Amino acid sequence: MLKTILAISGKPGLYKLISQAKNMLIVEAVENKKRMPIYASDKVISLGDIAMYTNDDEVPLATVLESVKKKEDGKVASLDYKKASVEELHAFMAEVLPEYDRDRVHTSDIKKLIQWYNLLISSGESDFVEATSAE
Repeated sequence: MLKTILAISGKPGLYKLISQAKNMLIVEAVENKKRMPIYASDKVISLGDIAMYTNDDEVPLATVLESVKKKEDGKVASLDYKKASVEELHAFMAEVLPEYDRDRVHTSDIKKLIQWYNLLISSGESDFVEATSAE
């Protein structure tokens, strides 16, 4: 599922891959279902390719999102990432991924994780590990 969800540098939110052409992708905003073209010059990354640093290794984003889902009982995150203090954000992250690398995972990364999680849950996307467990 996360392989077709994209983050595009310079554009807020997440996008679902709809189609591919020669020099562009057609994507649909997860939030409002608005479609737009994305060109080869745009920096695009699939959520399936993102991982978070831990003390030993890296953990795929799908696994981290799944543990956020367990913590929040499949609902939108109870922590408001816009108003939360740095300590609250790091405490949230420690609950979700206890062995996360406190030096390499920045506060902005935790905010983005919560923002993406909320976007995916409110748009009905909640099967985070299903696609990665088949690999």
